[in-house]
Amino acid sequence: MPVRTARIERASLTEAALCAWVSTAAPGDRLAYHRGFLAWDLAPDLSVLSKPQRAALNRVASRARLLYEQGRVHLVQRREGPGDYTYLMIAWRQPRPQSTSVLLRMLTGAEAVAA
Repeated sequence: MPVRTARIERASLTEAALCAWVSTAAPGDRLAYHRGFLAWDLAPDLSVLSKPQRAALNRVASRARLLYEQGRVHLVQRREGPGDYTYLMIAWRQPRPQSTSVLLRMLTGAEAVAA
């Protein structure tokens, strides 16, 4: 199965578009979610982006980090040149369903022992 790469221009990528992509991505699919130098582009004193653009980029970057922490994507960067990177999100796998019932049983059992 070929790998699908999605490219969304920085100005049009929203947190909602990123989430929509993740919900339909197959393992190995890639999304270029930013091009530039992310740390600089988020810094008010260094960025050439407007305040609303920085806020939108911060939401996208924060969502990308959350998806990584959930084990749904890998985050990588490809160096294009000095201070110029393409930030890629690679779909990994669907997360395993987390069973809260196991946690609740453990908590209920712990409370019974403590009581």
